[in-house]
Amino acid sequence: MKASFSLGRRGTRVAASIVALMTGAMLVPAAGASSAPASGRAPDTTRDSLIPAQNRAMQPPAPRSAGPADAKMMSAIVRIEAQAPRDAPSSSTLGRARVGTGVVIDARTVITIGYVVLETESVDVVTKSGRRIPASLAGYDHQTGFGLVRTAIPMDAAPLELGDSDLATERSRVLTLGQGESELTELMVLSRKSFAGSWEYLLDRPIFTFPPVNNWSGAALFTEDGKLIGIGSLVVNDAAGDRDGVPGNLYVPTNLLKPILEDLRARGRRSGGAQPWFGMNTEMVRGHLMVTRVQRDGPAYRAGVAPGDIVLAVAGERVTDQTEFYRKLFATGPAGTEVKLRLLKSGDVREQSLRSIDRADFITQPRGI
Repeated sequence: MKASFSLGRRGTRVAASIVALMTGAMLVPAAGASSAPASGRAPDTTRDSLIPAQNRAMQPPAPRSAGPADAKMMSAIVRIEAQAPRDAPSSSTLGRARVGTGVVIDARTVITIGYVVLETESVDVVTKSGRRIPASLAGYDHQTGFGLVRTAIPMDAAPLELGDSDLATERSRVLTLGQGESELTELMVLSRKSFAGSWEYLLDRPIFTFPPVNNWSGAALFTEDGKLIGIGSLVVNDAAGDRDGVPGNLYVPTNLLKPILEDLRARGRRSGGAQPWFGMNTEMVRGHLMVTRVQRDGPAYRAGVAPGDIVLAVAGERVTDQTEFYRKLFATGPAGTEVKLRLLKSGDVREQSLRSIDRADFITQPRGI
C-alpha cells in the first residue's frame, strides 16, 4: 500500500506521496511514488473522479448543515508548530519545522499524530482564538502512532470527549476537521481492514474514510454528536476493503489511545514491555517480502541485514506477507528478545539472529519547554 504523510493544510502539498518507508522516525521518499496534488487546491472528490467505474455505486457523503455540536468541535482544534533539532534522525526526512493539527482533550493536553512532534525541541500550540501557547512533547507511542503535547498554561478551548471508535463501521458517516479550516467535512467510513506500514507498524482496525482530504496530519475524526474517534495519519491509494483503487485517509482509532493515555501523561510512554524494533523497512515486491532500508546502527544494521534481502521466516515460521511478518515478529516477545530470521541473501538462504530493542531508546528524546 502506498501512502502519503502530510504536515500542512488541506489542499496544500507539504510532503510528497511516498511508499511509506519509515525506519522509526525516518520518512523516505520512494522513487516512482505518485505525488500529492501540487496545485494548491483540494483534490477533486467527485464520485466519477475517485471511484473506478466498476465501483461507482458507492456514493460519497452528501453536504451537511452545521449542527449544535460544531462550535465545540471547532473550538477544540488547534494548530501545532514544532521544531526538531538539526541532528534528529527525523529532521532529514520530515524537516525541522513541522505543522499539523492537534485536538484538545483537557485544559493542557493535546493529542496529535506522533510524527508531527517526534524528536522536537520546541512546540507551540495556536488555539482557534489565535492565542499562541508554548508547549512540549509529553508522550509518544510508536505502536499506535499517537503523540501527546502538554501546554505551559491552560488553553482557551473546550476539551473533547473520546468516543467509542468501534462504532465507526463500514458506510457510517463521520466528520473531520483540520487546523485552519472553517467548517467540518463529512466523510464515509470505507473499511476497518488492517494496515501494515513498512516502518515496523501494524494497526489491526484503523478507520479508512472517503473522500480523501489533504489536511490529515493530526486531523480530528468525529461522530456526528461531536465525540472524538480518530486522529488523522495518512492518505492511501486503496482505502476500501473489497475494491481496488479507491483512495482515502487512515485515522488511528481513539480506542487505541484509551488504555495508554494515563501512561503517556504520567511517563511519556506506555507501561509494560515495549514492542520489539529492528530498524528495518520492508515492502512486498513481486510476492516477496523485501528489506528496502535499514536504520544505521540499529539492530538489523549491526546484524548485517541489507536492502535487497528477502525475509522468508520468523522464528522458524514461514511468512508470506507484511502483516503476517509483523504479527509473528511481535509475538516473539518484548524488546530485547533475540529473534531468528531466515533470509534469502545474495542467492543464499541464511539464518540470522537479531536482538531487538525498544524504539524509544533509539530516537532523540524530547526536550522540555
